[in-house]
Amino acid sequence: MSPRPMFSRKEAACAPWVRTRLRTAPGAACALGLLVLLTAFLAAAFPRAVDRYEDEGLRHDLAAAAPRRSMLEVSSPAPGLEVPQAAREKAVREPSVASVQRKLLAGLPDPLRADTGQSAYGLRTTNPIPAGEPWFPRPYGIDPDLTYTTQSALPDHSVLREGTWPTVHGEVTSATDEVEAAVTEETAKALRIRAGATVSVPATKGGRFTVRITGIVAPLRPEAAYWSAEPLLRTPSLVAKPTKTEPRYYWTAALLLPPDAAPVLLATTGQPEVYWRIMPDVARLTAPDVPLLRSSVASLEGGPGLLNVRAAVGETATVTTDLDEIVSAYDGMRQAIRPVVTVAAVGIGAVAVIVLLMTGGLIAGRRHNELALLRARGGSLRSIGGRLLAETAVTAVPAAALGLLLAVLVTGGTRLGPSAVGAAAVGALVCTALPVRTVLLHRRPQLQSGREDLVSVRPSRRRTVAELTLLVLAVGAVVALRRRGTGGEGGTDLLVSAAPVLVALIASLVLVRLYPLPLRLALRSVARLRGAVGFLALARAGRSSASGTLPLLALLVALTTAAFGGSVLAGVADARDTAAVLATGADARISGQADSAPLPDGLVRTVSGTDGVQEVARVQIEYGVSLPSPEHGFEDARGATLIGVDPVTYARLARSTGIGTFTADRLKYSGPPTPKGTMPSQDRVLPVLASPSVAERLGDRPRDLQSMAGDFKVRVTGTVAHTPAVSDTSFMIVDAASLTHRQTTALLLTGDRLDAKALRAAAHHAGKDFTVQLRSEARAAYVDTPMQVGAERIYTAAIAAGAGYALLAVLLSLLRTAPERTTLLARLRTMGIGTRQGGRLLGFEAMPQALLAAAGGLLVGRATIALLAPGVDLVHLALSTGPGAGLLYNAPLRADPWSMVLPALGVIVLTAAVAGVQAWWTGRRGSITELRAGDSR
Repeated sequence: MSPRPMFSRKEAACAPWVRTRLRTAPGAACALGLLVLLTAFLAAAFPRAVDRYEDEGLRHDLAAAAPRRSMLEVSSPAPGLEVPQAAREKAVREPSVASVQRKLLAGLPDPLRADTGQSAYGLRTTNPIPAGEPWFPRPYGIDPDLTYTTQSALPDHSVLREGTWPTVHGEVTSATDEVEAAVTEETAKALRIRAGATVSVPATKGGRFTVRITGIVAPLRPEAAYWSAEPLLRTPSLVAKPTKTEPRYYWTAALLLPPDAAPVLLATTGQPEVYWRIMPDVARLTAPDVPLLRSSVASLEGGPGLLNVRAAVGETATVTTDLDEIVSAYDGMRQAIRPVVTVAAVGIGAVAVIVLLMTGGLIAGRRHNELALLRARGGSLRSIGGRLLAETAVTAVPAAALGLLLAVLVTGGTRLGPSAVGAAAVGALVCTALPVRTVLLHRRPQLQSGREDLVSVRPSRRRTVAELTLLVLAVGAVVALRRRGTGGEGGTDLLVSAAPVLVALIASLVLVRLYPLPLRLALRSVARLRGAVGFLALARAGRSSASGTLPLLALLVALTTAAFGGSVLAGVADARDTAAVLATGADARISGQADSAPLPDGLVRTVSGTDGVQEVARVQIEYGVSLPSPEHGFEDARGATLIGVDPVTYARLARSTGIGTFTADRLKYSGPPTPKGTMPSQDRVLPVLASPSVAERLGDRPRDLQSMAGDFKVRVTGTVAHTPAVSDTSFMIVDAASLTHRQTTALLLTGDRLDAKALRAAAHHAGKDFTVQLRSEARAAYVDTPMQVGAERIYTAAIAAGAGYALLAVLLSLLRTAPERTTLLARLRTMGIGTRQGGRLLGFEAMPQALLAAAGGLLVGRATIALLAPGVDLVHLALSTGPGAGLLYNAPLRADPWSMVLPALGVIVLTAAVAGVQAWWTGRRGSITELRAGDSR
């Protein structure tokens, strides 16, 4: 037998294509894999980040709402007298009520789930019962009203401070003479209740039974739903009794009976009812559950769900909750924020797609001769494309999968499908870009392709038609966004969201068409100068490939996206600053209750000397001043706010805050002075600045005005929409020196680094009712909800990603022509050119397109913001809670110079740095290494 040959013919014929290519260019494969990894991570992280902040926003809104609003309460009157007494008592005892509770919890429709720890049930009196014991406090001689309830699981939610837990002795019926109860510490302190005290309760048939207080308890979690659903269980309250004169107050409180003592309450006059309070468990609710959640709540309130509740409880059962209102408010904010976020997502997605296509173009350009040779030697398009697809997939698919995995690990969210689709789309785009480009370019074997200089190439008809089509789409998107806004009905419109991208696309096409004109003029001017560096650099810049449109498009879209994202964040900050100023009127505000209590002069002097206070504006405010009858139109009872100010000081305050600026001369009184010791004349005419509504009401001629500050005539000398002193839109501003009865009711302070502690100490020393409001505290009161925080983080990431992709586009554009520049420098060095001249040559060659991209990015970013600002409203993104949140009706975009200038400068600096590094590196390698016989470069 002959020995087996060491190598077979088949194995020695050729090496595997993919392995050979990866070994030949490992650096390029790693770079491509890293780019795919980053892009797949962003594509997979975006939907999960949106899901995360929307889910957290829903849970935050439900958890932050008062328990009495978010809780489902099922109630039913106690069985009536037509039911046998034994059956009535059995129906309200703890086993029966607990059994119904279990049925209700089991029958909750999806996605509602109950937080059993905070849910409760029991029997309560709906009508308070007066208590006649003499030891109860009576501020105005009125007996306190007491509510009796048998809420379940009291020992689980409280701790015993004094006495013993209330229990039942034997079986309690409606004829029982005495039962036990407990009260909270706050109730015991306010109503002077001690352990062992008794309360006599009237019965319906004329008798009485006794409730003995055996224990005083303290809630374990007073803010939890168990105690907060009905705050009276925890905290007594002083209630005003309506009278024709001043109100008279009396106490209301609750006594907590054991659940098995419920039958005794059937004998009271308090109209007892059975209730079941179900606290929803929000921990597992997600944003996709919102439509089903709203449907389930509506069903429980008046649909099939209510029928199921009545089947378990009784025909008289009702379900009450404000859960639907909370969810509707959340859904409204989500629908308002989502389109704004989609704009950022579309922008970054477009930049990423362009950069990935540029990467495929770079690889195809580097391997053009290789692929042309394969095609010329008989290689089919299918085999060449399949091999390219295989070698690209080996790198791209694992990188995309790793990006998806990192996105899942780093970000929250519950849905995996959208993230998987995003990562798969990135991988598919990278895998198909190179094969498709190769098939299109090498459909026919070609030996040498002609040059396509940017200056000399003529746009084809197809390109012109495509550009006009894109122009129409861009105009339509901008018009739709300006008219409909981002919060238009019908959900998110991708065409509207793509408006910034389309504007950048049109701008790049226009710039590419205009680019040869200044380049030709510059080339003619440089041709007259001495030295070859400038002329040669501009000539080579004009001979760059016409395919340079893609890098310019990537840069413009990236810079526009970064500028738009910066304008969104700047607009949000401006809106919050404006709302804080509208809420306080200055850097700090000191006033009494309802701006009606006069402030002592000593407080004004003390505040003026406090650290950080630069100026104090004294203001006299009077609300509800009756206006004279209108000259035209119907009579109404609306009043206005009269504001007395020092014109000079208040005008400076208005200018510093930017609210209702005016000149002090408009409030100057030009009439005769009032003699000392006499009252001012009621016929004097005082100039006033009024809001538009008040100015329309008063007209042009002097009108009589009666107020607590005096009686006089007023004439409108100007209008301002807002003013620092008040947040109303119906006001008049007058010189305080002209008022008959002068007093200071508010101080508006301006200054840097105000000492809040010293200001509050001075206000408290002057009067306990005086309060201090700081502008900085009002600004901090706009606590970001998770949805707002998530949207802002996405825009911050959009700015960073836009800048990063812009710089990456610059690198790819320079790498595409790096071999040509290296060979050029090597040839010129043999002719005597130095390293510095080579660096200047490369820099001058790359600068025209870099300057074009930077200047175009600045102009397009600014123009995009100006075009889209009327259609983008950031109120929901900026404001949700806090003082002044309802005073701001719109929050437009504001151009942020940093987000426009810094990325543009980064493009120029990176271009110059790459050119300098390439010149330095080429000088180190030497000319012999770069120049080889037969090289066609």
